[in-house]
Amino acid sequence: MSTGTKIALALLLLVLTVGGTLFWQAMQQPLYEPGMVRSAEALSAPLEPPAQPEEAGPWQVEPGIELHHFSAGEGRNVLIVHGGPGQPYVEPWPGLEPLTGSYRFHYYDQRGAGRSTRPIDSFSSRNFYQNAQELEQALGLSAQIADVERIRRILGEERLILIGHSFGAFQAALYAAEFPERVEALILVAPAPLLLMPMEGPDLFGTIEDMLPEEMLADYQDWHAQYMDFGSLFERSDDELVALNQAFGRFYVAAMADEGTITDVPQPERPGGWMVHAMYMSMGRKHDYRPAVEAVEAPALILHAAEDFQTEAASRTYVEVLPQARFEVIDGAGHMMFYDRPAEFAEAVGGFLQDVELR
Repeated sequence: MSTGTKIALALLLLVLTVGGTLFWQAMQQPLYEPGMVRSAEALSAPLEPPAQPEEAGPWQVEPGIELHHFSAGEGRNVLIVHGGPGQPYVEPWPGLEPLTGSYRFHYYDQRGAGRSTRPIDSFSSRNFYQNAQELEQALGLSAQIADVERIRRILGEERLILIGHSFGAFQAALYAAEFPERVEALILVAPAPLLLMPMEGPDLFGTIEDMLPEEMLADYQDWHAQYMDFGSLFERSDDELVALNQAFGRFYVAAMADEGTITDVPQPERPGGWMVHAMYMSMGRKHDYRPAVEAVEAPALILHAAEDFQTEAASRTYVEVLPQARFEVIDGAGHMMFYDRPAEFAEAVGGFLQDVELR
């Protein structure tokens, strides 16, 4: 081997080593840090939304970004932040129907999911760091939290009542940390225990794997390897990522079948694609958002489902950091407790909101 070839190989090895190190560091560190939205850091547009069209239609949160939404009820505005990530609701929750005489519940598809705008289809660049920054700005936690603030302004509310479910509860808590003075009350339904990473105990994917029947394990492990292949992430399209997210549903249902916690909930025609992986990139593998959430002084209701795959201890991680938190368990319910036990769910939410109004 010639000296020139050896030098070339050494340089290539160095590039690959440095590139691999930078990639690993990028995956470890979160792209989103509390305070970034309030300071308008890394946002693609101002927090003040454009003027809304006179005719009812999608919310215009920034030029070129429209959010599909619908509402149920009359009265004080309440915003519902969906979970998934990337799994919007296609109909009102049965568990909120008894409260529609006093509240107007707004459901919306987050950007990049459902019928809302999908600002990214694919990437032409293979610059990992540059693409990650673009993804955060367009679809990450920064963009999603900023949209909640823009919706507040569109609704004309001085302070929001927020209901978040699962991953959406995590997002709602982060919004409250960014804009504590703009939150009147928080209702966190089966909140994803993601305030601290790495998590204590198995994550969702590990939990599903432990619960799957033996005959599905190989398929699941193959799917998981593809899903978590961040090294080739930016070679994919939104459609490919949508398909991967849809495929997860089969494993989820199979894992939960024996637990009796599966509810037949109408699914969105098209869940999130890039926006789901944007959330993972936003959080990184290591963060601690608890100090930011500890500053939230708004009253909070944390609802845990007794039959949920998520443990009660995991749900209680929010009680430990929110100063004015109330914790309630809905018996006989799974993760979609507003479908499983609608009457009990409505009683818990209605009682809490009544107490908030009496403060």
